[in-house]
Amino acid sequence: MRTHGGAKRSHHMSTVDTPLSKVVGAKTGKAFADHLDLHTCGDLLYHFPRRYDERGEHTDIRGLQIGEQVTVLAQVKSVNLRPMRARKGTLLEVVVGDGTGGSLTCTFFNQAWRQRDLQTGRWGLFAGKVTDFRGKRQLNGPDYVLLSADADAEEEVEEFAGALIPVYPAAAALPTWTIARTVRVVLDTFEPPDDPLPAGLRAEHDLAGIGPALRDIHRPATRGALEVAKRRLKWDEAFAVQLTLAQRRKRAEQLPAVPRPRREDGVLAAFEETLPYELTEGQLKVGDEIADDLAGSHPMHRLLQGEVGSGKTLCALRAMLQVVDAGGQAAMLAPTEVLAAQHARGLRELLGPYSRPGELDGNTDGTKVALVTGSLGAAARRAVAAEVSSGEAGIVVGTHALLYDGVDFKDLGLIVVDEQHRFGVEQRDKLRSKADKPPHVLVMTATPIPRTVAMTVFGDLETSTLSQLPRGRSPIATHLVPVAEKPQFLERAWRRVREEVQKGHQVYVVCPRIGDNDEEEPPSDNEKARPPLAVLEIAEILRGDLLPDLRIGVLHGRLPADEKDAVMRSFAAADLDVLVATTVIEVGVDVPNATMMIIMDADRFGISQLHQLRGRVGRGTAPGLCLLVTEAMAGTPARERLDAVASTLDGFALAEHDLDQRREGDVLGAAQSGRRSHLRLLSLRRDAKLITEARFAAKDLVDADPELEKHPDLAASVARLVDDERAEYLEKG
Repeated sequence: MRTHGGAKRSHHMSTVDTPLSKVVGAKTGKAFADHLDLHTCGDLLYHFPRRYDERGEHTDIRGLQIGEQVTVLAQVKSVNLRPMRARKGTLLEVVVGDGTGGSLTCTFFNQAWRQRDLQTGRWGLFAGKVTDFRGKRQLNGPDYVLLSADADAEEEVEEFAGALIPVYPAAAALPTWTIARTVRVVLDTFEPPDDPLPAGLRAEHDLAGIGPALRDIHRPATRGALEVAKRRLKWDEAFAVQLTLAQRRKRAEQLPAVPRPRREDGVLAAFEETLPYELTEGQLKVGDEIADDLAGSHPMHRLLQGEVGSGKTLCALRAMLQVVDAGGQAAMLAPTEVLAAQHARGLRELLGPYSRPGELDGNTDGTKVALVTGSLGAAARRAVAAEVSSGEAGIVVGTHALLYDGVDFKDLGLIVVDEQHRFGVEQRDKLRSKADKPPHVLVMTATPIPRTVAMTVFGDLETSTLSQLPRGRSPIATHLVPVAEKPQFLERAWRRVREEVQKGHQVYVVCPRIGDNDEEEPPSDNEKARPPLAVLEIAEILRGDLLPDLRIGVLHGRLPADEKDAVMRSFAAADLDVLVATTVIEVGVDVPNATMMIIMDADRFGISQLHQLRGRVGRGTAPGLCLLVTEAMAGTPARERLDAVASTLDGFALAEHDLDQRREGDVLGAAQSGRRSHLRLLSLRRDAKLITEARFAAKDLVDADPELEKHPDLAASVARLVDDERAEYLEKG
């Protein structure tokens, strides 16, 4: 494909803010805006290549997947023009190779004139969709651009003058070479901005200037120059995020809070006397960190992470009682009604007589635990609202219903958020506004968070980690049931369910979907794949042939709240042997007598979800067993995920593995905000050292200049890299 004409040149200098259409013409400018959402020269220069090909280097054609859109760098090996058999016209077949022995046939119908271009020995970039024809891989009528020098191809030669050929994230209407050419036109007129990074910082961290870095990321002369450019641009991304977080922490430190110091003669001390077990070292250490924060005159912002069953709820309860002792109230937010009801029950059980101050068997020093949910009737709601507003209920547990008007606190001192990723920033703000001064905030998560993610996503929170499991927790064995290879394993699994029930235990069976007709089918990667297994189907099969004599219950998110609660209660009371459920049981469901879990179609779940789910068994004295049922074949990414889960109970190791498998952008919530992720080069996994350096540098700078008044260019560049939406998302994690 000849690519003459191309972008128009402008003789005026351009800056990051110059509209692209001014430099490359209205038509090209519009194409970039429509297809890639790039509007200014800066947008284009921050649209970095996805990879770099080297002439004579291998693309490894043999690894190409059928159906994939690809751009390959290859050399013409043979050219054959012949008349078509079945209809009039000619077929030009051009075989290209990459030097590894792999080859690809490019076919052109009725375009004999292309023979003039496509001569044996010439290198080119070929772009198109890989198809299969009689066992041979081919590209039908691909776009291409040739790299060898001849008088006609001056444009292309200049384009790809360097040894490294940039390959960009492209659109069908804008192939990678059109982007490369437009970048070159922009770079010809580009006036780099004043460097926003202070010179001292650049020197200290050995960073290139912004102008050379932007030039070399697109047109590197050598691999070395490319690495230097990448390091600088990655640093900018990490530093922008860390500065934003450092500023948030600084502002939070300035806010006033009501100190809630520990009292040695209050309900907390009395409650601790009654505990039937010793606290673990970890619980004591975390307890001290939280107690110190609560006693301070600025609001606590702390993330408490710990595996399922590590005792986070007890840590939270001790914090809540410290606040109650100091005259305040504590609110605990849960993501669902089932969980809220369960937290309230759990807290009342832990507190015993201390949760029933006005009752016959109650302790007068205690405090009431109130439950506020959306499904309360009007009279019950009025009664609870009165307990909360009078301060009679020192601990208030609820869902978002707590945020609605009509629930007023007497003196809200602490908010505990369970499983924070289910809560948005507006909801937290709304709850904060229910107190006269900002309350202390404790965020709990059972999803282990890798260190770099914690630094980048929860960087405005201090972090406490509970890593030991309490004494007496039983081990959980996890095994794979590969149905395609060993169907007899599944029969054995159902026999094993019966054995557990005969021993007096209970079993969860988890499925990816509910199975009623109005449910959306999740899109499948494979057209021919069957839909994922459903709760209602599996429950029917178990009740029919497999386990007809067992008591089987069903739990999913579409049941009315009171029905969900009734099912959970009868499972907890051992009136059911088997509970067939969706992931509604993933968070917080606590039935110590449940010892076994079978996860159907386990490859449909993510790593952290599987880890969370299996944490529901082995919560009593008997060991837990988790079986992962899958049709995924050995060697596939899905199977690797399941092997990883089966191989370790260490949630932090799994979280790192999960980060390896996911795209980086997902971590910073490109999905949440529906915008492109601004982390284009930075890898939270590979750049841990750089992120740590940026974090310390950001803290020092913000300590000296909290609002970046002395660094206006830097403030502007941070605002560009971390736009408001992303900042909001960061604030919330």
